[in-house]
Amino acid sequence: MSTSEERPFFATAAKGTEGALRDELREMRVPQVRADRGGVHFGGDLSHAMRACLRSRIALRVLWRQAEFRAPNPDALYEGTKQIDWSRWLDQTRTLAVHSTLKNSQLTHSGFVAQKIKDAIVDQLRERDGERPDVAPGDPDVRIAAHIERDRAQVFVDLSGTPLSRRGYRTQAGEAPLREHLAAAMLRIGGFRPGTPLFDPMCGSGTIPIEAALWAKGQPAGGLRSFGFERWRSFDDEAKAAWKLEQQRALDFAAPVETLVWGADRDPRALKLARGNAARARVDVRFDRADLASMIPLERGTLVVTNPPYGVRLERDRSWFDDFRSALGRMQGCTVVAISPDRSLPEHVGMKASGEHTLYNGDLQCRLFRWEV
Repeated sequence: MSTSEERPFFATAAKGTEGALRDELREMRVPQVRADRGGVHFGGDLSHAMRACLRSRIALRVLWRQAEFRAPNPDALYEGTKQIDWSRWLDQTRTLAVHSTLKNSQLTHSGFVAQKIKDAIVDQLRERDGERPDVAPGDPDVRIAAHIERDRAQVFVDLSGTPLSRRGYRTQAGEAPLREHLAAAMLRIGGFRPGTPLFDPMCGSGTIPIEAALWAKGQPAGGLRSFGFERWRSFDDEAKAAWKLEQQRALDFAAPVETLVWGADRDPRALKLARGNAARARVDVRFDRADLASMIPLERGTLVVTNPPYGVRLERDRSWFDDFRSALGRMQGCTVVAISPDRSLPEHVGMKASGEHTLYNGDLQCRLFRWEV
């Protein structure tokens, strides 16, 4: 049996977070987990993929591979796609959208590839049913993803719907917001575990503290949202029963751990957003108005995780480094974790990092620095 047959599912992840996602999936007892560039392969059945959608805090999407075949030209791509039974997912009442990525392929235009795959799907269904589904790029019932590398195509159905980072609690964000999946990855890589006091001194709209509180509460990351698989034609009574069972298992799996989580920011508008986001997420997080210069000493053992202003997106003058250096001095006995695209951040604040990890915030390469103060 090939690796693709053993592991038909692929959870995508931001670059640099694959290892954290691998560990997370193993903890939720997803079988045959293997990290790869851009995400994590795993095995099992549809219920395991549903579990990953519901519980993963780090994954961006969960994809289900439907076929793998050679596609050196448009005709081969069309015929290979048409061999898949698309009536499992679609009928004339449902909409679709196709996204493609290419690497070292004779087919060089992703838009053309997506169009060819769409043509094969709608032609198959029109020939079978006499009618075809419509395309809805913004909000389709069924999302299809394709990746062609070295003329070999893989075609997936996306279980997620909208990206899994959209938890449903953040209706507004402050300037230069940190996405939920990256905040969760920072927490895991930085060493947070439920029960560890967590503080973010530059919390903005509160994403890092809220993600920590959700984890400590044992609340599923996707507990406030719906998923793409709920709109499939094959989401029948049996699939609905499996989904209800996974939702119940998530509740049974939850083991809330009392954890002190709080954040601070100097901007009252950001704090108003943070408090609203925490209320919608149904977590108890304390938010204070304070800046780095006036920060009080922290309790020993506190984990500080923060997303400082990057400079490329927010204005930052040299005094910020002085304030951060001074704040570190009031964090004796604490571990401090900060993300920055500036590799010289430890040099600027005058303290050598005890560790660093490369990860990406969108297309921006960053470092996650760690200090044991």
